[in-house]
Amino acid sequence: MIFGGADRLSLLAFASCVSLGKAATLLTGGTVIGWDTSANSLDVIRNGSVLVENDTITAVFSGSYNGTLPVDLEVVDTTNDIISPGFIDTHRHSWQTAFKTLGSNTTLMRYFERYGTDSPANTFFTPEDVYIGQLVGLYEALNGGVTTILDYPHCTWSAAHAMAALNATFESGVRTEFAYYFQDYANFTVEGQIDLFRDLVNDARFDSSPTKLGISYDGFASTNRKQTRTILDLAIEKNVSVVSTHANGGVYGAPNFPEVLHEFDFLNQSIPIVFAHASYHSATDAQLLRQYNHYISTTPESEMHYGHLHPNSHLIMDQAALGIDTHFTFSSDILTQARLWLQSVRKIFYREVVDRRQLPAENPMSVNQAFLLATRSGALALRRSDIGILAPGAKADLLVWNGRAPSVLGWTDPIAAIMLHANVGDIKHVMINGEFKKRDWQLTVPGYTALQDRFLESARKIQDHWREMPLPVTEGEADNGVAFEKPMMADIERGDGTGYGPLFV
Repeated sequence: MIFGGADRLSLLAFASCVSLGKAATLLTGGTVIGWDTSANSLDVIRNGSVLVENDTITAVFSGSYNGTLPVDLEVVDTTNDIISPGFIDTHRHSWQTAFKTLGSNTTLMRYFERYGTDSPANTFFTPEDVYIGQLVGLYEALNGGVTTILDYPHCTWSAAHAMAALNATFESGVRTEFAYYFQDYANFTVEGQIDLFRDLVNDARFDSSPTKLGISYDGFASTNRKQTRTILDLAIEKNVSVVSTHANGGVYGAPNFPEVLHEFDFLNQSIPIVFAHASYHSATDAQLLRQYNHYISTTPESEMHYGHLHPNSHLIMDQAALGIDTHFTFSSDILTQARLWLQSVRKIFYREVVDRRQLPAENPMSVNQAFLLATRSGALALRRSDIGILAPGAKADLLVWNGRAPSVLGWTDPIAAIMLHANVGDIKHVMINGEFKKRDWQLTVPGYTALQDRFLESARKIQDHWREMPLPVTEGEADNGVAFEKPMMADIERGDGTGYGPLFV
């Protein structure tokens, strides 16, 4: 059938109305972990419902709705279930998925040599390897309830590699701050990357997806101040969504801390800055974070795994959110990070009392605080008031947890149920931007099995290559002049053996 001008406009208007109607979803009958904007606090709503229209939450209520529900509304029964905001990850390298299980015992210095941006990955990974690793890595995060990610794609070895990571990010549908990584490479200098970045700013896909464009950069403490100034000016010129940097500190170097950035007169910009790790930040750094409202991204499992440790992180939690870091070495879900960090902080604060031979009178950190770190704090780090909460006007990024799962059966406090008892296998549904990305425990990814096969082909090639590479020798001094020292090793067997064992790769 062929339509003329007027008829065609009428049809388009009708199609638009139908689309809007079909885009409405009512999650009803569950327990909602909402947000009371007037009290600025969490609000648990029993027999609650969440109305989603297009990409936005338009109502959160208990009992019957006092308004007019949209036409063609899809009603999802969540009786006995828990509805929560999605988790926010403020630091991840999604492209590294193919390294899964290879780095289970690695240290940070071995990671730099073997798996990082200047490792053999620089020359061995093809753009296809980056694309498929990025895509399945983001789906892994989504499956675990992570709905927003600040992605740190330090795989920008060429324009093709950078575009592969970005294309996968768009395809995933995960709400992503894609923080383009700037570093000089032999065949792709920062100058060339800036030209590419200027083109990326005009990519129309940013207008129609939940992905935004930011910048990541690790050269603030280098001697190349001209390059740093150029990148910061670019961030200001293009008004990027975020700037992020690795602030390792201590014996690890990379002291990209607030004090260093303050020298460039950049902290006072409207652009949020996220300092990954920042375990060794100083009191002055803390003051600058609070003064200019910037955040650190604490990645608990990573910092334990690699040995960053947490000398100061527990002292700046009012300006901290949670992240994952290298998801190929450990858990990729924020729930695990929140749980680890909750108990770690409790241990730290308890010890201050017990070491004085006193008894703790209270528990020093609550499950509510851990939940907020995993959700709203990430939104605050990105200066977003429309994510990380369930409230009218917020983006429809939410999770539905099976309230009858064996792990939580008998719960009364939904926040405690999630933070201390649930596991990511209990997540029934994941919605991002008003669309179900996981439904009835299954990712809504067309052709996901074929996608897995495609990834496994890439991963086997990469893993075969890495398996043949000898481990770096960690003796003498590292490149930064700090001496290596072997730590006391765990011993779980009597006699000559320790039980440490080989990697079964």
